Amino acid sequence: MDLELIPAPLRADDRGRCGFVLDPSTTIAAAPGTETTERWLRATLGAAFGLPLAPGTDTAPRAIVLRTDDSLEPEGYRLTTGPDESVAITGGSPAGVFWGAQTLRQLLGPEAFRRAPVGEAATAGFGFTDIEDAPRFGWRGLMLDVARHFMPKDDVLRYLDLLAAHKLNVFHFHLSDDQGWRVEIKRHPRLTEIGAWRARTKYGHRASELWDEMPHGGYYTQDDIREIVAYAAARHIRVVPEIDIPGHSQAAISAYPELGNTDVVDTAALTVWDDWGVTPNVLAPTDHVLRFYEGVFEELLELFPPETSPFVHIGGDECPKDQWKQSPAAQARIKELGLADEDELQSWFIRHFDTWLTARGRRLIGWDEILEGGLAPGAAVSSWRGYAGGIAAAEAGHDVVMCPEQQVYLDHRQHGGPDEPMPIGYVRTLEDVYRFEPVPPALGEEAARHVLGTQANVWSEVMQNRSRVDYQVFPRLAAFAEVAWSALPAPAERDFAGFERRMNAHYARLDALGVGYRPPSGPLPWQKRPGILGRPIEGAPPNV
Repeated sequence: MDLELIPAPLRADDRGRCGFVLDPSTTIAAAPGTETTERWLRATLGAAFGLPLAPGTDTAPRAIVLRTDDSLEPEGYRLTTGPDESVAITGGSPAGVFWGAQTLRQLLGPEAFRRAPVGEAATAGFGFTDIEDAPRFGWRGLMLDVARHFMPKDDVLRYLDLLAAHKLNVFHFHLSDDQGWRVEIKRHPRLTEIGAWRARTKYGHRASELWDEMPHGGYYTQDDIREIVAYAAARHIRVVPEIDIPGHSQAAISAYPELGNTDVVDTAALTVWDDWGVTPNVLAPTDHVLRFYEGVFEELLELFPPETSPFVHIGGDECPKDQWKQSPAAQARIKELGLADEDELQSWFIRHFDTWLTARGRRLIGWDEILEGGLAPGAAVSSWRGYAGGIAAAEAGHDVVMCPEQQVYLDHRQHGGPDEPMPIGYVRTLEDVYRFEPVPPALGEEAARHVLGTQANVWSEVMQNRSRVDYQVFPRLAAFAEVAWSALPAPAERDFAGFERRMNAHYARLDALGVGYRPPSGPLPWQKRPGILGRPIEGAPPNV
């Protein structure tokens, strides 16, 4: 059956049952452990259809019955319609029940994605079936960069809802970079007083001659972060906070100049960076810097509890070593520690925080550059420069999240035409993303077990606001979600035509949610950015 569901379920059978009817008499019978889904259904379906969805029993007609069965996979679920026009969602865990509820919402039509009824008749329903479903990967994520362009808290909460609607369960929260620091750290207040704001912003690619002269910035208070984390947890989404070290740290150095290589550069003259690319200004390998960031991470661990955030991302990417090569203090540190070179110095930096986080019950994850100079035993790797880093890490026994830029960087352009706004990178169409395979064939069976899953990454240098983020992310995130969730055949054998047919229904859901996606016919007039320089790369991306 084609139920127009995204992502596609493992199995759906039409057994000729009456189906489910949602009307004013519908109740919710929630077994222990399913309360978060009960609240979510009442808040979403109740609001969309103007229904009370009062508490009920699992024997009442027209009931939504929620329960768990630990014989199912933890995030798996069964959705079964009954002869009394009821529906039962049984999950292998509370998370499985929640993903089943996402399927129920899709089955009820695009009206279920609105915030209030659009008609007088407060009824809906569907006329089938039984569904059995479970995800392929346990890590199905989206990385959102709020450092280059700040995204207000309400927009972050909205994106958590969008992740949940696509059965994505990891939100990688990129909170610091050269261009801004976005989380309140009470023992280091200048991180947000100074580091959260820049005087102006490059408009377009870094080669552009255009500037937006309006100051830009913002940050999340600690209570904002607690709210975001709680909101994610209620949707069974884990949050991976990222504080980038030892590179991508100019915003922090501008706030606290002693963090930089003061024997090489006048760090007191540095400001929050207003350009894109990779700055040479990196953290100094000093004990003071270690203590400073230990303090930062102490506060972060309080904001991101282990049940929601078992992983902490420390970046580790794009760290130029030029200042360390010129710094007498850094060279003395290399000699003192008996290290071979600057790569091993960075490895020492990463290993320090791996040990520190492990002692506090967390796991370190970083971009694949953390492999250089040797990787701490428990660390995991986000493989972004291609598959190679992930393959090397998995074969060495490290857990891996596959997010190669050539395939799933959603800031890359969606079409080769001249109307794409600020075109960056390779053309990655909806079909290209649908044919992305997170586990490369070169990976042996044992090593493949270390692939935790996959995530799409969204870097916001040329995305000034929510509308631009929507345009770059959607509809491709729907294709990515199916890759991460569904048991698809090999890339060349995937039924993209069938996926496109299901997308026709899904566009109506996105419309109801107010998502400013790229239409299949191309950008709408207000989505274009004529004359703004990008960085398009021609040809097919390399498979590296």
